[in-house]
Amino acid sequence: MSKPEDSRTPLTATFKVRLNGETVSIDTVGAAYRFITNLSAAEWMEFRSLHRDAVSALGSAAENAMLRVQATAALRTLFARAKLL
Repeated sequence: MSKPEDSRTPLTATFKVRLNGETVSIDTVGAAYRFITNLSAAEWMEFRSLHRDAVSALGSAAENAMLRVQATAALRTLFARAKLL
């Protein structure tokens, strides 16, 4: 079983998110997983269900690259609702 944070599976889109004045480019399952799990749980509290869905989808995509479309969609939904896009 591979670790999601180490996955190099490309997402179907590249997300550019501004965080603390810096632009962060997220283009792989691993980068996305690290980004949404390294922030504190309190920061995602309002979007808990979407965050849980995105983490689960990214974990699945790390195991099976064919699921990267669903992972990208879950991530896009989370970022859009959190107004990060």
